[in-house]
Amino acid sequence: MQRVMVTDLATEQFTDFYYKTFDENRAQLSALYRDQSMLTFETSAVQGVTGIIEKLTTLPFSKIKHAVNTLDAQPSSEAGGILVMVTGALLVDEEQRSMNYTQVFQLQPDGNGSYFVFNDIFRLIYG
Repeated sequence: MQRVMVTDLATEQFTDFYYKTFDENRAQLSALYRDQSMLTFETSAVQGVTGIIEKLTTLPFSKIKHAVNTLDAQPSSEAGGILVMVTGALLVDEEQRSMNYTQVFQLQPDGNGSYFVFNDIFRLIYG
């Protein structure tokens, strides 16, 4: 039971920080990734901090606002990993209609009491 409460707290703190930073300055997300991290954004996969940040900072919009609708997490390994699944809606630029999305993170302990993103999968939900 203790592990689940720690997972929930870490997950909530992580997602609050991730989406606030994504919405304000995507380049600042680099601290959350490592060279072995992988991002799949829609159908495009990139690995490593440089490739991931390049992908995120060159997305074809200037303004974005995420709204998290659901947040689920589970412990994912004996080493302390956390699997996170998020669903939500986002507004880009001057659009009035939001788009739904789902995003999955595999967080791993960084050895310093925090976590880094090992896997990140993002997908817009159409229809």
